[in-house]
Amino acid sequence: MLARPTPDSLRITAQTLLVGAIGAGVAETLHAPIAVLTGPALVVAVAALAGLRTGIDDTVRNLVFLLVGVSIGSGVDASSVQAMLRWPLAFAALGVMLWATLWLCGQILQRGFAMDRRSAYLAAAPGHLSFVVGLSTGLGLDTTRIVVIQSVRLLALTLTVPAIALALGFELTGQVLPSGAPMHWIDLFMLLGLGYVLGYALDKIGLPAPLLIGGMVASSVGHATDLTPGFMPPWLAYAGLMTVGTLIGARFNGLTRAAFAQSLGAGLLVTALTVLMALATALPVALALGFDPAHVLVAFAPGGLETMIAMGIVLGANPGFVAAAHVARLLYLTVMLPAFVGRIKRD
Repeated sequence: MLARPTPDSLRITAQTLLVGAIGAGVAETLHAPIAVLTGPALVVAVAALAGLRTGIDDTVRNLVFLLVGVSIGSGVDASSVQAMLRWPLAFAALGVMLWATLWLCGQILQRGFAMDRRSAYLAAAPGHLSFVVGLSTGLGLDTTRIVVIQSVRLLALTLTVPAIALALGFELTGQVLPSGAPMHWIDLFMLLGLGYVLGYALDKIGLPAPLLIGGMVASSVGHATDLTPGFMPPWLAYAGLMTVGTLIGARFNGLTRAAFAQSLGAGLLVTALTVLMALATALPVALALGFDPAHVLVAFAPGGLETMIAMGIVLGANPGFVAAAHVARLLYLTVMLPAFVGRIKRD
């Protein structure tokens, strides 16, 4: 998971993070919702489409994921565990929503954008980008178009979910980091070490974003048992979230404006439909679970796993619920996508 960065990758990482920091600063000045995520994502994406070489070194990315995971886990307390008994209902609703979203968006991409059936369903997949790219490449499909539509979805969701949360009456323009006593540095380093070990084990079994989840699990246990009280220093937590936002925009690196424009409409339509499906499912589930609708929307929104988990902490959502929902989404898609592609192949 950790390899020695090259000088070139560090240079590109530094310039990308600088652009991301500028985006965060501008967004903060404009009082944009969740500026620490939306600002870097938008400005870095624009810079990448303008021709700037962007990217985050894999080792830097993984270390940041570990940091963000520990920060997210610090929001767990004993009351979080009590909600687990009500989660199966949410997971069942999530599975139905994913199947319906995949089928509906696939049909629209076929009929409205002249995509072949396999490509349409892979482009419509609400998440699991690396798995989608692997299937697309193996089938010899138009991987570039599929990736463009998926990248538009990730960026658009990062920008629209906060806006929907605002429409639901959730206040997002205030403090985005948890307030309270800072965590002792010894506790912090211990959680980072434990999170890395756990992340290494999760990586071996193929779980996505293993260091993010490893750090979150280690920190959640430490805070639920009150063995490692306190929150991550605000400047460190902010830097981690800003890097996550920067990563979203960096996905547009190397993409030509022509290729982007060709699939922009399809990506935006797919995004709108997935958000509507997530919202229609999240509202009744939130009512049944007694959760805030904005929290359930973040858990159900098919954005990047690391992005939506980070957004969940900004909203003050139950971190275990948000993380579990997004991991479940990826597991569902691991089964659904080959089933759709296999059925199509026999037609």
